[in-house]
Amino acid sequence: MDLNSASTVVLQVLTQATSQDTAVLKPAEEQLKQWETQPGFYSVLLNIFTNHSLDVNVRWLAVLYFKNGIDRYWRRVAPHALSEEEKTSLRAGLITNFNEPVNQIATQISVLIAKVARVDCPRQWPELIPTLVESVKVQDDLQQHRALLTFYHVTKTLASKRLAADRKLFYDLTSSIYSFACSLWNHHTDTFLQQICTGDEGAAANSLERTLLSLKVLRKLTVHGFIEPHWNAEVMGFLHAVFERLKQFLECSRSIRAESICRDRLEKTIILFTKVLLDFLDQHPFSFTALIQRSLEFSVSYVFTEAGEGVVFEQFIVQCMNLIKMIVKNYAYKPSKNIEDSSPETLEAHKIKTAFFTYPTLMEICRRLVTHYFLLTKEELTMWEEDPESFTVEETGGDSWKYSLRPCTEVLFIDIFHEYNQTLTPVLLEMVHSLQGSTNMENTNAILIKDAVYNAVGLAAYELFDSVDFDQWFKNQLLAELQVSHDSYKPIRRRVIWLIGQWISVKFKSDLRPVLYEAIRNLLQDRDLVVRKLKIHVTSCIFDGLICISLFFFQYLESMFTLLFQLLQEVTQCDTKMHVLHVLSCVIERVNMQIRPYVGCLVQYLPLLWKQSEEHNMLRCAILTTLIHLVQGLGADSKNLYPFLLPVIQLSTDVSQPPHVYLLEDGLELWLVTLENSPCLTPELLRIFQNMSALLELSSENLKNCFKIINAYIFLSSSEFLQMYAADLCRSFCELLKDITTEGQVQVLKVVENVLKVNPVLGPQMFQPLLPSVFRGIIDGERYPVVMSAYLGIMGRVLLQNARFFSLLLSQMACELGQEVDQILGNMIEMWVDRMDNITQPERRKLSALALLSLLPSLNSVIQDKFCGIINISVEGLHDVMTEDSETGTYKDCMLMSHFEEPKVTEDEEPPTEQDKRKKMLALKDPVHTVSLQQFIYEKLKAQQELLGEQGFHALMETVDTEIVAQLQEFLQVF
Repeated sequence: MDLNSASTVVLQVLTQATSQDTAVLKPAEEQLKQWETQPGFYSVLLNIFTNHSLDVNVRWLAVLYFKNGIDRYWRRVAPHALSEEEKTSLRAGLITNFNEPVNQIATQISVLIAKVARVDCPRQWPELIPTLVESVKVQDDLQQHRALLTFYHVTKTLASKRLAADRKLFYDLTSSIYSFACSLWNHHTDTFLQQICTGDEGAAANSLERTLLSLKVLRKLTVHGFIEPHWNAEVMGFLHAVFERLKQFLECSRSIRAESICRDRLEKTIILFTKVLLDFLDQHPFSFTALIQRSLEFSVSYVFTEAGEGVVFEQFIVQCMNLIKMIVKNYAYKPSKNIEDSSPETLEAHKIKTAFFTYPTLMEICRRLVTHYFLLTKEELTMWEEDPESFTVEETGGDSWKYSLRPCTEVLFIDIFHEYNQTLTPVLLEMVHSLQGSTNMENTNAILIKDAVYNAVGLAAYELFDSVDFDQWFKNQLLAELQVSHDSYKPIRRRVIWLIGQWISVKFKSDLRPVLYEAIRNLLQDRDLVVRKLKIHVTSCIFDGLICISLFFFQYLESMFTLLFQLLQEVTQCDTKMHVLHVLSCVIERVNMQIRPYVGCLVQYLPLLWKQSEEHNMLRCAILTTLIHLVQGLGADSKNLYPFLLPVIQLSTDVSQPPHVYLLEDGLELWLVTLENSPCLTPELLRIFQNMSALLELSSENLKNCFKIINAYIFLSSSEFLQMYAADLCRSFCELLKDITTEGQVQVLKVVENVLKVNPVLGPQMFQPLLPSVFRGIIDGERYPVVMSAYLGIMGRVLLQNARFFSLLLSQMACELGQEVDQILGNMIEMWVDRMDNITQPERRKLSALALLSLLPSLNSVIQDKFCGIINISVEGLHDVMTEDSETGTYKDCMLMSHFEEPKVTEDEEPPTEQDKRKKMLALKDPVHTVSLQQFIYEKLKAQQELLGEQGFHALMETVDTEIVAQLQEFLQVF
């Protein structure tokens, strides 16, 4: 591409590509895509985005195309890779000057330079770092800032490389520029502090930006640029300086107005200081040992004493707490149980921790966490009154503990209490004892303190197991507090029900549950939504902690379910509805069929909720989960839900619909349980299977459920289902078997085996294209035992239940392999006998014995030649299935079933599904369960004897090992 002639054309097409008119935009994008692999295209782009006189949008687009091209075509091995000559020219052009006036474009240029550096620096681009170092020294503000921005992105990118050779290069780079980086940071930091003192906020803001960028560079160099940084005096000097600079910056915050342009950047810089310490601790815990004492003193001073008043802000407190937590929990600082096995570094760090966390310090931290940080704030109380749903979502959801203050304080409390529970347990118990008895309803602070202390007891439940008699506390104090109806006492009602939820799986007697159920039911009628929502929390804890529902619960089932349903209708936020649905699902799952009288209202409401949640896929996932448990609870009666249920399954499992990304997994589970509980196959249920073909093509982690669904259709109504879908299924299976895991292969073969079991006459014809590969797998000696077992199961069904088709298959294979039919048959029997041990399922082992015996009686010399192996397998099968009757001393086949019995279900067991019943009925027609192996062997041997005569049969039996013959005679002695 000639630069002079192409620049105008490319510029014109880029201009068109910024158009809002799709008729102009689309052709331009297509043209640019075609040019991506043209030599010289990226040189033209470089000329365009470095020309500051052109339209900003056009230059922005040119940068993006250049950046994307680096990802695709910069590496030498990439298809259509850029030539070395063009790359050399581009590298030089990228660092010619750093004077981009537009911030967004400057950032993109810095990022693309870093992408090139990742591939080429320092080997092909040794001049990059020296150029950047020189450029950040210039006096021009803009050029200095852009060079520093690029310096940061390059450092960040090079630090992220993980191969050993790349790490070595970064270590070398760090050692060569670390001193310069430190002096650069100190210079900009001192400049900023001086400008703040003189009140020049405009200049201070610019200096602060450079301080921030240089600190980002130092962070990457310090954390990733040294193997053992504690041996480098400059590194440790910088880290110690971080604490001094932090203090200076925190003091600066007093004099900077909240609305000042400096304020936001100042807080970002303060947070970045803490990130340097956190990252260094994470990557180099032993190198951090020298900083433990100072880190703890600094963090505790600012967070837990008056020193921080007026200067600290929420995110800074979070970072300091994270620093304390990481030191407390760090495994590198915990000695082994056998002290002699601990390293000197570990012992030193542990010694420093122990010396710092004295009783007074721990007590102050504990008290401060509980009585200061755990307290509900005015903002939270206002939110509770004005928007209770948002309040509960904020409380239970919120951000990660790393970034949000309340969860961070709670996690810190849990970790410190776990580490120092012997010291802190008496402190917390004293706080609890001081709050016993009634609380003045007008004393808001006393109520909030009690709420905070109860919160602490709930968080430390596992640590307090031996120290708190929770049952007595519940009976003597907590139960009464749940019954206080005063409006100002609702924080305590809320906290007590949460507290019970924390303790229910730790220590709570079963005979107290009826009283608790009653209290929960009363709270569900509480006027305050937050209290009612917390009731849901404890209900879900109860259900999650129980294997089966206590008998006491059933007397409350109707009222509880009704009240939960009313709450589901009343709340509006998705998170709240999901929470209520989760508890309803728990109830339905635990009580199973006994829920049937009470679900009418829910069944009528769910279609409306599904429609309302069209834009909220996570809520729809919760609805799917509820439907799964509903179908299981309703059993065959779930057919009444089909007008709503089947369209939901259709949408959730249709991969052409965008929501499937969220709904597919739960949708497949719902589809499966619907089939398992369906009394019959309806046309609508059959029609949904049209979704399966695309699902099988996905080859995702959901394949296992797909195969279960296919099997469920086969058991439900094999004739109708296979007539409509057998051909498509067979094609899908043939494609799947070309590229699928061993486990997936077994799942496919299991479906085929089930088809043959349910429909032995038509099944082999419907899946005929698959059977030659099964046959070949057997005679070739398939190396995976589980696959070989499945192959033999399929061939056993064909041989035993459709001998005519087996004969045709044998002829087909002989023709394909160019061998005689008898030779093929002999090879198959020989491999079958040899690999019988691959079959571990008793049903398949008996099937193999029956199948091979079905070849008898025979005059075929090959079959007679393999007679010994057939008898060996038959005797093995007898050992598998025959049990001795202790009363008569005779043997009987334990797999025989004569009639269908409705199984007796205990309280702990789930009732059988409709599919379980269908499988039982199918077993009554299955030769494995209807034919006595003992009788079958006897009849086949007798027929063979009659065919050959006494002498011929005797000669045949002499080919069998005498021990096997003796065992066979023992089994057949009754005949």
